[in-house]
This record gives sequence, structure tokens and C-alpha cells, in this order.
Amino acid sequence: MVRLPAVAGRFYPSDPAELSAQITEYISSASGLTVRNVKSCLAPHAGLMFSGHVAGAVFSSIRIPKKVVILGVRHRPPGSPAAIISDGAWRTPLGDAEIDHELARKLKAACPLLTEDPVAHSKEHSLEIEIPFLQVLNPDFQFVPIVLGTAHFETLVTVGEAIGGVLAAEKDVLLVTSSDLNHYEDDATTRVKDRKAIEQLLSMDARGLYDVCRKEEISMCGLGPAVAMLTALQVLKTSNAELIRYATSADRSGDPSAVVGYAGMVFG
Repeated sequence: MVRLPAVAGRFYPSDPAELSAQITEYISSASGLTVRNVKSCLAPHAGLMFSGHVAGAVFSSIRIPKKVVILGVRHRPPGSPAAIISDGAWRTPLGDAEIDHELARKLKAACPLLTEDPVAHSKEHSLEIEIPFLQVLNPDFQFVPIVLGTAHFETLVTVGEAIGGVLAAEKDVLLVTSSDLNHYEDDATTRVKDRKAIEQLLSMDARGLYDVCRKEEISMCGLGPAVAMLTALQVLKTSNAELIRYATSADRSGDPSAVVGYAGMVFG
């Protein structure tokens, strides 16, 4: 099965040369950052014109290994609350990114909550927007796509513990978590709210992040994937977190009235 692009021409250019040039620009603009090996990263998934410079900074600061798990949010129904695809490839204008079917099967065996569900992935952009960066930085990478449509804390912990257990037994796998931060409030409010979420991410506190987003009404769309990621990192005994770049859409659009926040972070 080949999963076809859902947001090419809207979230990023559909022309291969234009897309490659844009990704290269975002990566090059972050030159000077130290490239390191990490266990995981957090990257935004808005249109490249708004968040590409943040994603470029985080991806250009890490080594992209052969094996990647991309964990995103299922923004809209229909679909499973924890959906995986185990075979085939995802197509972007830059070519086909192959699914690592062996790693996918190990994750499904470790976590029965993960359901084989291409429908949940068919129109979802949270994973798709990350793939061109990986294709440019390591054209040979293979990945496992997972989207979460649940906000139930215990379920997210179960998924995260399973992912952590599988990755602990594997060699050199990067966990990419896809999330934007607060949505559609004014720039000043968004920056205050985002800082509270980022503090919990830097503390690597899954429960703290979940609770502060609920208490402070921080509309972090990838809260579920981030909770699962932080839980996985606890299993992996990862203790280092770093904010690489933060911005809001106002930095690009110039409109501070209704913005979205973006963070690029690395862990481990």
C-alpha cells in the first residue's frame, strides 16, 4: 500500500524541486547548531511557511538514523484512537518513504492498543509534514507511522511504555513526536501558555504536561503524543531535554491576534 500525500500543495509545495529547496533553506538557516545523537525530538507540523524554520532547526541539529518512529496526533475522525500502518510506503513529492514493517510488528505485539488503520492516516497531516525533512537529511530512512486520537492519560501511558520497551531493545531508533503548541489566542497569551508547557517538557514530566495543559487550557494539539513520548523516554532512562527553537506564527505572518506556537526540542 502507498499512502498518497494529503496536504501537498497546501502545507508544503507539491513541486519536488520547490519543496527540496524550501527544506534545504530551513535546514541551512539553522547552520551552526551542534549535530548530536538523541533518543527523540519534538517538531511542529503546521504549514512550512509558518513552522518550517522551527522544524528545520530541530532536524538539522540531530543525526537522522535509519530507523524512525513518527508519533503524531489524529486531528479529526474517523479512525482508531491509536492507529498504526505496518506495511507499504508514504509518498511525498520527494519520493516514497518506506515503512519499517519489522519494527511496526514489534510495536503492535508490544501494544495491542495499536490498531492497523490506514483510514486514520489517510488525511492526517501531523506525520506527513515531517517526512520531507527526513527524506532530505537521510534518504534511506524507514519509519513506523503512529497517530493518537485519544486524550485518556492512562491509555497514553500504556502506549508510551510499550514504545519505550520496544525501542530499549532496538539499536539506534529515533522517536519523532509531532505537535504544535497553543492555538488561536493572541501572541502574548500564547507565549505565556507555551512557556508553561515547555517547562514541563524540559522537566520530562508526562503527568505535569498533561495537567498543566488541562488546567491552563493550553490547546497543544499533540498533547497525547507528547505524553506518550515522555513516558517512553522514562523507560529509556533519558534525562536530558533541550529547547532548540521557539516561535509563533506571528513571527512569520506579522499578525499577533490569533497565533499558533511552535517548539523544536530534543531529548537525550
